[in-house]
Amino acid sequence: MWFWPNSIKVRTALILSVLVTILWLGAAGITARILSNEMGNVFDAALQETGQRILQLAVIEVLGRDEDGNSQLVTALDSGPEFFTYMVRDDLGQVLLSSQNAVATQFPQGLPMGFSTLAQARLYQEAAVSGSIILTIAEPLAHRRTVAGEVALALSLPLLLVIPLSIVGISYGLGFGLGPLGQLQGQLAQREIGDLASLQTDDLPRELQPIAMTANQLFARLKTAFDAERSFASNAAHELRTPLAGAVAQVQRLRQLTQEPETMRRADQIEVTLKRLTRLSERLIQLARAEGAQLIAASPSDMRIILRWVAEDFSRGSDMGRLRMDLPDQAVLSTLDPDAVGIVARNLFENALRHGDGGQVRVHLGLDGWLGVENVGPAVADPAALAVRFMRMGGLGSGLGLAIVRTVADRAGIAMTLTSPLAGQTGGFCALIQLRADT
Repeated sequence: MWFWPNSIKVRTALILSVLVTILWLGAAGITARILSNEMGNVFDAALQETGQRILQLAVIEVLGRDEDGNSQLVTALDSGPEFFTYMVRDDLGQVLLSSQNAVATQFPQGLPMGFSTLAQARLYQEAAVSGSIILTIAEPLAHRRTVAGEVALALSLPLLLVIPLSIVGISYGLGFGLGPLGQLQGQLAQREIGDLASLQTDDLPRELQPIAMTANQLFARLKTAFDAERSFASNAAHELRTPLAGAVAQVQRLRQLTQEPETMRRADQIEVTLKRLTRLSERLIQLARAEGAQLIAASPSDMRIILRWVAEDFSRGSDMGRLRMDLPDQAVLSTLDPDAVGIVARNLFENALRHGDGGQVRVHLGLDGWLGVENVGPAVADPAALAVRFMRMGGLGSGLGLAIVRTVADRAGIAMTLTSPLAGQTGGFCALIQLRADT
């Protein structure tokens, strides 16, 4: 549901808060009900006791009169509210004595002895002198309702403070109780890409230990599978080097021994294919190293020196003079492993040289550690797709060069962007990567 929060802590706090609120309100309602019944008994006892005292005084008053049949009105001493009104009659219904605000219609005759309830009042009736003097005393029900409402209000007002405090306490308690869950989440969130080390389970409560142990088992299985995959790729590439080199030598020897044009053409094709397989095996070794090796060195190195070394390898043969190096005069230090920098540079240089239009490739390194490699050529519709493994441009290459660079960038936590065309141009391709792993 759209309104249901996507958080265990918030959900639990809401549910507990609602339950606590319901329990508090229920307890307050039950307490108010019990108090109302108890107050009714107290009011009845007070009504009865007051009536009996008034009846005693009324008997003395009536019996001490000089004349019979006179009705006497008792005036209140103050003007405050009169909660009890009474009327004293004889056995014939003649009013002998009444309170100031007593109205005869409010004291119907024929009521049973004891308590009775009318629409607006609670009455108590008792007789004396062999039933010749009858007292009826009444208390308005509105008075009892007012007192009951005040009691209910007195019980409810503290809830306005208790319920919010309960919600705050529940939230705080849940935050403290779910702290280990947050620690486990922190361990997982702070892990770098490719980090398959086991989680710390010593300080976790027993409810979370099975989860952490299951995650550790999964990490162990993944690490075993990845190690096996990298080992296979690396070992296979190493094992292929020697037979591929031997096959290239044999093809070159065959081309020297034959004079048939068709055989020479086929030998050239075979040599090209074998050299492509050789480069593929080298790329597989680089990929295995990028995925499994330590990419952060103990001490920083000057990136300019590494880039010059790699550029010298491309300064011979058909690519001579095509790399235009633009390096700063000051040292550009980085803790990125020099071998990883060499792998990145070699793949970027080769990719730019191979897929350009045959012109120069510009290599520029800034003091901020950004390395840019630009070549001139047709624009690429989706540059980022070229960093996917085995995604080739125009059917050339293995599709691993930029994928290897992307793997190094992801594992080292450095930024990499691919753009095409170049700024202000209709074509060209630029690969930018931040070589400072500590920034």
